[in-house]
Amino acid sequence: MLALDGISKAFGPVTAVDAASLHVGRGEFVALLGPSGCGKTTALRVVAGFERPDAGTVAIDGRTVAGPGTFVAPERRHVGMVFQDYALFPHLDVLANVGFGLTRAGREARAREVLDFVGLGDLGDRYPSELSGGQQQRVALARALAPEPALVLLDEPWNAIDPLLRAEMRTELATLLSAAGVTVVLVTHDREEAFTLADRIAVMREGRIVQVATPEELYFAPADRWTAEFVGAANILPGTRSGTVVSTPVGAFPAPATAAEGAVDVLVRPELVGLEVDANAEGEVVERTFLGHDVFYRVRLPDGTTVRSQRPSNEAVPLGARVRVTVHDGRVVTF
Repeated sequence: MLALDGISKAFGPVTAVDAASLHVGRGEFVALLGPSGCGKTTALRVVAGFERPDAGTVAIDGRTVAGPGTFVAPERRHVGMVFQDYALFPHLDVLANVGFGLTRAGREARAREVLDFVGLGDLGDRYPSELSGGQQQRVALARALAPEPALVLLDEPWNAIDPLLRAEMRTELATLLSAAGVTVVLVTHDREEAFTLADRIAVMREGRIVQVATPEELYFAPADRWTAEFVGAANILPGTRSGTVVSTPVGAFPAPATAAEGAVDVLVRPELVGLEVDANAEGEVVERTFLGHDVFYRVRLPDGTTVRSQRPSNEAVPLGARVRVTVHDGRVVTF
């Protein structure tokens, strides 16, 4: 449904997107995940047609919409977009906002149909200022869906929402988009949003797409150390590969087939690190952070290495306790 091939975009001396490529299948939900300033919103604006790429091509549903000698205007790309601030017209009521941009014939009927679809059929005569943040978001989604686009773009749509409401609203929006049967590209800096919603995640850093993978692949098999630490809490431990074994301060593990010989960095996720209280053990709990459902521990090992462990809060280990460290899963990634 969407093919970005070698897209680059610069603003003066700053390269926002650098030779980025991404293919999104029909009906797929893909998240562009990265820190602020990595180029993900610029990439989305190139797809929408709000920015012209300096190099590369954009194709939507098999039709080239941007590339050498080609540029299709945003309104002719058959793309719906939900902006960060929703961009609703304050002087128009909800029905007029949703119908904006539709052809006159059948405009009101289609606007009412989509409002019913998002559960706001009885609020067509309200104005944006009279709606909650969640209702405004659904109006913005209804407006994006009204022209029956092949592709919907979401630009950090929960930025303005109270954090306590985000999880519920994510689920609600994902359900609506799934029911609509559209292809979705979401821009976000929030790992939880990307993991919760996306079929695949494209991680961006400094304008480049560094890895495209399912949430599980991204978490357990990140492409590099930076990605490993960006997508979740990570222990990066010193290790040595010799033959089929990688030795680390927390034990020896089967060496991944791609691991280099000699010195390596080894990724161990904190939730895989178990702690067993033992007065004779050499590990010591030097930090304890209670988070309600979980507790984060920092353990100092005899060689001075520290390792983080994330355990359920019913597995209480006191600060200062001597502990034996175990790794519950033999899967490790080396860099």
